[in-house]
Amino acid sequence: MNIEGLFQRTGVMRQHLLNLYQTTIALPWISSDLLPQAFKELHTTLKMLLAAIDELHQQNEEFVQTRNLVEIERQHYQELFEYLPVGYLHTNLQGIIEDANQEAGRLLNISQKFLVGKPLISFIVQECQQYFCRELIELSKSDQVTQLFLVLKPRYISSFNACLMVRSYFNLHSNQSNLYWLIQKSSTSRTVEMTAIDTHQEILQDRQVHKYSKGDNIPLSNTFFGYVLQGLVKLSTLSQTGTEIMTGLATSGMVFGSTMTNLPLYEATAISDVELVLIYVSEMRAIPNLNQMLLPKIKQRLQQAESFLFIISHYNVEDRLSSLLEMLKSEFGEPVVGGTRLLFRLTHEDIATACNSTRVTITRLLNKLQKQGEIKYDASKHIIICSPPR
Repeated sequence: MNIEGLFQRTGVMRQHLLNLYQTTIALPWISSDLLPQAFKELHTTLKMLLAAIDELHQQNEEFVQTRNLVEIERQHYQELFEYLPVGYLHTNLQGIIEDANQEAGRLLNISQKFLVGKPLISFIVQECQQYFCRELIELSKSDQVTQLFLVLKPRYISSFNACLMVRSYFNLHSNQSNLYWLIQKSSTSRTVEMTAIDTHQEILQDRQVHKYSKGDNIPLSNTFFGYVLQGLVKLSTLSQTGTEIMTGLATSGMVFGSTMTNLPLYEATAISDVELVLIYVSEMRAIPNLNQMLLPKIKQRLQQAESFLFIISHYNVEDRLSSLLEMLKSEFGEPVVGGTRLLFRLTHEDIATACNSTRVTITRLLNKLQKQGEIKYDASKHIIICSPPR
């Protein structure tokens, strides 16, 4: 919708109406009260339309500002992954490469743009291909991080042992699941073995646990990441009009920090009681396995930032709310009888900041969804997203 053009055309129409009104009341053969009264009512209606257009114009400017802020953060994460010292790519569930960074192209000895559209299995030695196909089927059934050891065969150079970390993730934008891969050279000779790693315990070891109560602001610094042990952290910024905008949610096993964003204003707030540990950026150079443990979690924040960007891209608030609930269901839901229960209680104000709307509007829309039977609440006021009837 061209709001500026509509505003200008309405102004011109208003002037034409005033001219017509003044001409009409001067005509002697027309009733002195009937036609002028009709023009007065039409003029009043037009003034109301102008006021509505002015409000719509203001809302559109705020929407553009919000989208630009989220786009800045998404671009920062995109650049972060583009220049990672680790191979990164994503495929569909059939293993066809859809995107890759520069390091992935270097490891496979092919330009990253020529990787797109090629099956990942074509870069795996024949002895490992049957195992890879079996694992590919299983990966689509789980959203857990899986580690695979394979022998990769780049173009025109010798093969090498590789460690691949992979996870399935549902993409709201494309409405389908994808596989996200991290690739590193490995010194191990295990090539067809799945190894389960407990990164949670490794990160916890000998670190001080910091505790925050619901509503507390969590200090941020460019020198460290926060690794959440339990609870829920809201990440937010402010628009130019002073409106709070939610840019992410971090729960158990996720990381956050101001070093991961270019936004000038960035806050972390405990939505529930939170426990976390600090991981300093300097440690990533000193501890060999720390990069491998943290990169999937940084990637997870990138994926979530893209989900929030997709949510805010909807012009209609009702569509934004629907997309937000779908994302929360996927990332923070647990199955219960009749639907999926969100693990954390979000206030209407929290949901409004994620949808770039007002608390009053969100309350009205949630009440509407509740009456339609699409959501309900448990005894603790947690939202339950109802399953459609079979």
